[in-house]
Amino acid sequence: MADVVVRPAREHEWAAAGEVTVAAYRADRHVDSNTGGYADVLVDARTRAAQAELLVAVDAAGTVLGTVTVVRPGTPYAEVGRPGEVEFRMLAVSPGARGRGVGEALVLAVVARARELGARRLVMSSSERMLTAHRLYRRLGFRRLPERDWLPVPGSDVVACAFSLELA
Repeated sequence: MADVVVRPAREHEWAAAGEVTVAAYRADRHVDSNTGGYADVLVDARTRAAQAELLVAVDAAGTVLGTVTVVRPGTPYAEVGRPGEVEFRMLAVSPGARGRGVGEALVLAVVARARELGARRLVMSSSERMLTAHRLYRRLGFRRLPERDWLPVPGSDVVACAFSLELA
């Protein structure tokens, strides 16, 4: 992990951040293609950078290895966040960079950012099928917040499981 730096994405990295996000979701079979439906939202890192905070994990060569979106309540990307909380979304690690601690580094950067913003709690939701991510969240101290679970696609059988980390 020493060769990985997490920082705000730079404009020239937005396309790579979007591509990494789609690649990660495709590798885990959360989207079926590079375009259409939710893949179009995932690839649009430019809009995420404008309406939220887009972080990237890069190696010494500047290659984007992973990305995450930091969201404040009441903004366009907010899903489960409430006043006094910060939320994160679209955590993604390039399939080729997995196993190097990139996901953990991204989550820890979000925790630090939430504290900088004065949040009392960090929240997020994750598909019930993202079990590897759930293990990471639990290991870092997140707890399930089942009262905030929701259906991302009405009528779908996929539940978005909410998690929280107390920061105060």
